[in-house]
Amino acid sequence: MSAPATISAALPFSARGELSAALLDVLVGGASPDVLVGLAEAAVARASDAVRDDDIQLGLFLLYAQHYGTLEELDPDLEWCPELIRVRGQLEAAFEAALRAQVEVPATPEPRVGAVADALFALTAEPGGPSLAKFVAKKATYEQIVEMLVQRSIYTLREADPHTWAIPRLTGRAKAALVEIQSDEYGGGRTERVHQHIFAATLRSMGLSDEYGTYVDNVPAITLASFNLMSMFGLNRRFLGAIVGHLAAYEMTASIPCRLYADGMRRHGIPPEITYYFDEHVEADAVHEQIAARDLAGALAEDRPELTRDVMFGAAACLTVDGAMGDHILRSWKAGASSLVRPLVDVVA
Repeated sequence: MSAPATISAALPFSARGELSAALLDVLVGGASPDVLVGLAEAAVARASDAVRDDDIQLGLFLLYAQHYGTLEELDPDLEWCPELIRVRGQLEAAFEAALRAQVEVPATPEPRVGAVADALFALTAEPGGPSLAKFVAKKATYEQIVEMLVQRSIYTLREADPHTWAIPRLTGRAKAALVEIQSDEYGGGRTERVHQHIFAATLRSMGLSDEYGTYVDNVPAITLASFNLMSMFGLNRRFLGAIVGHLAAYEMTASIPCRLYADGMRRHGIPPEITYYFDEHVEADAVHEQIAARDLAGALAEDRPELTRDVMFGAAACLTVDGAMGDHILRSWKAGASSLVRPLVDVVA
């Protein structure tokens, strides 16, 4: 990772290259968007792999943050700034091209509920290789469990939000299914049961910060890419099938890992009130996977057959990018190294 000398005092993280430095100058420092001319194109030209490129992934993270509104330091008047939208489009094109080259998409099933569900269950069947969740359950140290929570914080403090962008773009059965899933994610109207809030409480109980953005400097580009992938799918209408497929794959691969993460935490004596976030997802995601595969993805494919291929692409992309993130963490730990790019001791929570 290339770390420039300038650091934005208004945010808890720094730039990772010329483009992200310029974006911070514009979004936080009040610089003219004119400074961005040519920088996105240059960043793309320099990158050997847009999926793992620090400058590109932090740039996308900042641009998507404008739409989520989590980072209040970013100037809201610039949300639809033409220069910023143009930069986002350039980075997304590079990100998508890299994904298309790396993601192995299975054969497109018949656009029927049962066929699509069967294809998704086959795609998400547990692989026989190394598993991060199994390692956490049986071998991870307490410090590695803390790292796992830090890595997950980039998405989980915004859990469900990227997929919610799809609700107004869906109709009928698929819309009803997505709303049912998201209602659970947002606590069914009870603040204390909102999954984002439960995870924030887990972080606090583990002595970590629940302020969004605190750990951006600590995680590698592939972790940012995991969140950026679903943000790109959710924010672009042309990726409607992909965001549905992404959610299906995400829900269909969550229940067992969450149980294993909770088992690993209990192995270190971490009490139930802290493991509750993961325990809650064991049952919830077991239900959600059926809804997501059949009532959401299957129904969308049946009602709009032209989106079936995109559903499978979104599911495969989810598994590829999240798998790469998990592989990075597991390889680091097995090598006796941290999975973070900056030690937590350097962070003031």
